[in-house]
Amino acid sequence: MPATPAQESRAPKRRPAQATPRTPGHGSAAVADAGQRAVQSVEVGGRLLLALSAHTGPMGLKDLAQAAGMSAARAHPYLVSFGRLGLVEQDRHSGRYALGPAALQMGLTALHQQDAVRTAEDRAERLAQQTGHAVAVAVWGNFGPTVVRLMEARQPLLISMRAGTVMSLMHTATGRAFASSLNPDRLRQALAAPSGAVGDPPARPIKPGPQEQALVEAARKDVRLHGVVRSKGRPIPGVNAFSAPCLNHLGEPAVVITLLDREEQLPVEWSSPSAQALRDAAFEVSSRLGWHGAAPGA
Repeated sequence: MPATPAQESRAPKRRPAQATPRTPGHGSAAVADAGQRAVQSVEVGGRLLLALSAHTGPMGLKDLAQAAGMSAARAHPYLVSFGRLGLVEQDRHSGRYALGPAALQMGLTALHQQDAVRTAEDRAERLAQQTGHAVAVAVWGNFGPTVVRLMEARQPLLISMRAGTVMSLMHTATGRAFASSLNPDRLRQALAAPSGAVGDPPARPIKPGPQEQALVEAARKDVRLHGVVRSKGRPIPGVNAFSAPCLNHLGEPAVVITLLDREEQLPVEWSSPSAQALRDAAFEVSSRLGWHGAAPGA
């Protein structure tokens, strides 16, 4: 009988019949984890996922098992489990296997979390050094615009923003920068969801209506003409902000970069050097993420 995934974890390690498919980072991760406790069944099953990801199309069981360095009988229980998780799907007619929707989502999330955020953080650090203002990098999280990195101003601000802070979609420059570029369905869902974000009334849902639509249209116009959204003294009195969406290859906001500082340090004129520096930074990040649109105001 073929070994089950549970039995694999107790079995001694064996060298696979042929080389394990390699993907970027696969070898380095194995070296980094040397000497640490591991679950062998996860590593064995993972070879099937790596084989599928390295192939250009769906694979039959025999070919997939061979590519992963194991027998078809050994591979099948793993594929059943992966299918239940949505990591693998099997065509009902051909019987071939392909990566499933959960694997696709994981890949997209990895791109979003690593490539976009890293690219934005690198550029945001230079922006903070260049301007002296506080700079925040935000992504679209489960609860809306979420700060993932905050670089302090030269003169630190006493504000309650930190990594993990969820920002109001309508009442912060960060949120409106996202709203300016979100697709309509996603925007409607976000507006209708209950919010406990910074800048929103506590425990009250945002009701989509004329006021929200006007704010969204104004944000879209500002981004189209100036590349940034601005906020004067809201939601934090005495603190101004500029925010710019960084778009991916689909024109969707991958991240938003926000400049914020005391109003005497950060005037909100569109032509200010700080606004221009943020425009340039966001355009550079967007270009690196695959967006090929024109520069703001062009």
